[in-house]
Amino acid sequence: MSEIRDNFVYSEEHEWAIVVQDRTIRVGISDHAQTLLGDIVFVEFPNVGATVSANDSIGSIESVKTVSELYCPVSGTITSINESLVNEPEKLNSDPYGDGWIFEIEVAGSVEEALKSLLTPAQYQSHIS
Repeated sequence: MSEIRDNFVYSEEHEWAIVVQDRTIRVGISDHAQTLLGDIVFVEFPNVGATVSANDSIGSIESVKTVSELYCPVSGTITSINESLVNEPEKLNSDPYGDGWIFEIEVAGSVEEALKSLLTPAQYQSHIS
């Protein structure tokens, strides 16, 4: 069974989001997503400084089985990427909610407004069941 963290919110495309400060949200993929992908070997990141909209495809994740699109769960400006994944993409498998985060984004507008379209942990559990 996939781990779902209570303090995170989730997209239907299996990204998670958590507020890390003020209007900055950290984003990664869920434990369920990394399980489906299998051994991850490469991450194509969004560009730092890029302005993106919710649900935009902003990169990809490559595993030994497939390539999957990376979607942005909220609108805003990409402020940083997890550069450690360049040399250690397997962190997405071993620690998807910690060291395996992918990027941070400063939301356009209020954080509450940005996150309200995402799934609660209970809704996400229902979505993947």
